[in-house]
Amino acid sequence: MTALPPFDLSSIPDAPAVFLIHLHHGQPYLARTARLRRRLARLLSPPSSSSRRLNLHALAARVDYHLTPSRLASALTFYQLAQTHFPDDYPKLLKLRPAPFVKVVLSNPFPRTTVSTRLSASQSLHYGPFRTRASAERFEQDLLDLFQVRRCQEDLAPSPDHPGCIYGEMMKCLRPCQQIVGPEEYRSEANRLSSFLSSQGHSLLEPISAARDRASQDLDFEQAQHLHARYLRIEQTLKLRDDLVAPLGSLSGAAVSPSPIPGEVQLFFFLQGAWTEPVHFPVAATSAEAIPLDRRLRELLPTLQIPKLTLRQRSEHISLLARWYYSSYRDADWFPFTSLADIPYRRLVRAISRTASTVNTP
Repeated sequence: MTALPPFDLSSIPDAPAVFLIHLHHGQPYLARTARLRRRLARLLSPPSSSSRRLNLHALAARVDYHLTPSRLASALTFYQLAQTHFPDDYPKLLKLRPAPFVKVVLSNPFPRTTVSTRLSASQSLHYGPFRTRASAERFEQDLLDLFQVRRCQEDLAPSPDHPGCIYGEMMKCLRPCQQIVGPEEYRSEANRLSSFLSSQGHSLLEPISAARDRASQDLDFEQAQHLHARYLRIEQTLKLRDDLVAPLGSLSGAAVSPSPIPGEVQLFFFLQGAWTEPVHFPVAATSAEAIPLDRRLRELLPTLQIPKLTLRQRSEHISLLARWYYSSYRDADWFPFTSLADIPYRRLVRAISRTASTVNTP
């Protein structure tokens, strides 16, 4: 929405919003606030001689504002406007820290893991985002205890004379550096690790569970106990993941937020590591024939377009999700899924109905 001088602030809602004050000269002023009318009154009212606050009364040419009834809507709107009006400086305005991932560097002849905040264009598996770098590192260390993959970060030049490391002596690494195994055998172990992450642990848990049950049926209780202990060890490692953690290719979800428009909710879809355009979803049927919410959702979702992003933009989208989700001010329901075929429609419908019933129209 737009306001022009002379500014009639009484017609502007005193609600959460992101606003942009265009000046007669120079760059605009971008900010977000919990009370739009009060904030604009401070900025645009004629200044008093004793006031030291920022005042744009004499400079303002136009005000654009976007009502944002949720913190997620505010963050995404602010990001979009900052990127549009401050293409060179918007990272400073956002103060956005890149989210940490556990990365499996598959492009290396001897694949290894690392914790990184940078997405890679080379062949890699990115697993995250984690809440903090420390939680990612803790998960990585426990993950490597399940596989015999190297922990060194160097580019290996395998040789029988290589000194090796303590992990090789402890049988926690296949020791490709000393040519104990060749590249193909080592890559097979690295692929097992990648499959473990891609399947969210099922590639190990399911065969171990089946083997444990067979051992129990064969009355080999010692072996069953050993397999059960390994099963619990894997489960304990998986519990170290933060809530959002998933392979980047399947990092998807939906958030249900109030809308500034009466009778609607806002749906924010995050698909394969990217935010799509927000959807204003009417709760009441708009036609004479009442169409169930579930059916309308199923018709809507196939029309969603996944935006084409650069690596930097994708990293920013993921960081926006992580900052909002892991924050103490998360104020919208979030429903993760791995693909459009796995969307929890019933839970989404209940959240839409609950959100619509609790909206207080300003």
